[in-house]
Amino acid sequence: MELRKPKAGLLLIGAQRFTAIGEGSARGSYRQRKANEADWMAAEAGERFDVVFPGVIYGLEDINRAIDQYVFEKVDFVLAIYLSWSEDFTWARFLRDMPPVPILFAHRMRDSVTLGDTHDEDEFCEYLCCGGLVGALEASGDNARWQRSLFETQIGTWDEVLVRAVQFGNAARARALLRQSRAGLLASYNEVMWSTYVDPYLVFMKAGPELGFYSVAELEDCVGEISPELARQTANRLSAAYPLNPDVDEEKFLASVRATLGLELLAQKHRLDLLVLNDIDPILLTKIGLRPGFYPTNPDVSCVIVPEGDVGSGLAAYMLRLLTGKTVHYIEPFHIDLPSDTFEGGHAGPNDYTHPDGRTRIARDVRFAKTNYKYAGAPFMWHVFPQGVQTMVHVSQHGGGFILTAALVESLPTEMHLASYSHGRFRMIGQSCRDYFGKLLQTGVTQHFVLVEGDVMSEILQLGRLLDFETHDLGRG
Repeated sequence: MELRKPKAGLLLIGAQRFTAIGEGSARGSYRQRKANEADWMAAEAGERFDVVFPGVIYGLEDINRAIDQYVFEKVDFVLAIYLSWSEDFTWARFLRDMPPVPILFAHRMRDSVTLGDTHDEDEFCEYLCCGGLVGALEASGDNARWQRSLFETQIGTWDEVLVRAVQFGNAARARALLRQSRAGLLASYNEVMWSTYVDPYLVFMKAGPELGFYSVAELEDCVGEISPELARQTANRLSAAYPLNPDVDEEKFLASVRATLGLELLAQKHRLDLLVLNDIDPILLTKIGLRPGFYPTNPDVSCVIVPEGDVGSGLAAYMLRLLTGKTVHYIEPFHIDLPSDTFEGGHAGPNDYTHPDGRTRIARDVRFAKTNYKYAGAPFMWHVFPQGVQTMVHVSQHGGGFILTAALVESLPTEMHLASYSHGRFRMIGQSCRDYFGKLLQTGVTQHFVLVEGDVMSEILQLGRLLDFETHDLGRG
C-alpha cells in the first residue's frame, strides 16, 4: 500500500449574522477578516495535509456543499473549528448528514488578544472575531446530543491544534488505507496457539482488510515459477551485502531464497498488503522443505509478512507500517533478567532485517537443523534489532472485538547469541519489567508483539480508538 499525505476536510464555521459588521472599518468587515484567517489556516494546514477546503461555512448551501465535497473527495478526516460564535444550525446538520468519518473538533486559542474600546466599529468587529470559544462551547452541546463515533476534541493554540491534527490525521489515513487493504493467511491458523485465533469477518468489520486464505499448494506453484537463475542472482546480492556464516550450505541457501521469492510472488499476485504465514505448519515444512528466511528479498517488496499464523500481530505490524513507513520487527518476550531489569525478545521466521542500524548475518536455522525436512538447517537472515527508543504494540481478539496495547521500550546493545532467532534486549521506559508484564497478564494478550523505532504511542493509540479497538496505554515514561 502506497503511503500518502492524510486528506483533511477543513471545516471552518462563521456567523452569518455578523458578515456585514465592520464594513468600511480599518481592518474590513467580519466576512473579509474571516476569509483572510481561513486562507491562512488552510495554507498552514496544506503544509501537512492534502486539504479539501470548501470556504468558510455561513449557511445551509455552504454546509451541504462541504458535505458533498468531503464525500466526493473521500477525506480521511475532518478538522472542524468555529471561527467565532456562530449559529449552530449548520453544525447540527453536519453532525446529522455527514457520513461516518473521523472528526477532530477543535477550539483554536489565540496566542494573545488585544482589544481597544469596542464602541469603535473596528474594535467591536475584532471582539466578535475573537469569540471562537463561545461558538465551541455552544457546539459542544450539539456534539453531546449526537454522540457521533470517530469524534474527538482538542483545545490549544493553532500550532498545538496542528500537532494534534497531524496525529489524528495520520491515524485516520491509516484507518482509510486499512479499509482498502488485502490480507492473506497461508495456510491456516496456528493449531498450537489457540489464543491467536481471530474471526475473519471481525477483521473486516473492525480493522478493515479483507482476509483471504491461500494454500501451500499455491505457494509450491509460485516457488516453481522462480527460476534458479533469479534465485542465484538474489542469493549473490544478499551474500554480497551481508556476512555469510561459513557453515551455510549453498544448496539450502538457494532453496530458502527461492522459497522467499515464491512467497513474495504469491503476495504480489493477490495484491496483498499483509501476509500472515504459518511458518511452523507441518504441511508447509514438508512440501517446501523449510521456512522462507529472506523476507524482504529487496526494497521493492511492499507486503508486510509475519510468522506463526497470528493475524492479530500481523495487523499490528501493518498498522505500524502505515503510520510510520518504517521497518517493523516481530518479537515474543523470552525472559526477564531481574538484576538488570531487562528482557530479551525476538522471533524466528520472517522478520524484516533491513534497518540500517541493526546487525545482520546469513546463518543456519539450527532450530530445524535436526529435523527430517528436505532443507533442514536452511539459512535465514539473523538480525539483532537496532538500539534506541521503540514503540511496542500488541493486537489480538477479545470476544467480539480487538484489543491493542502499547508501551515504550529501549532497545539495548546486545551480542548476536540467540541462534535461529532475530532478537534484542530491552528495558522498559518509565516502569519495571515486572510492572509492565504484570499489566499484560492482567489484561490478557498473547505472546506476540511488534516494534517500530521512535515514540508513536499517540498515533497507534489514536488508530486503535478510531478502529473501535479496546486500547491500553501501558506506559510511556
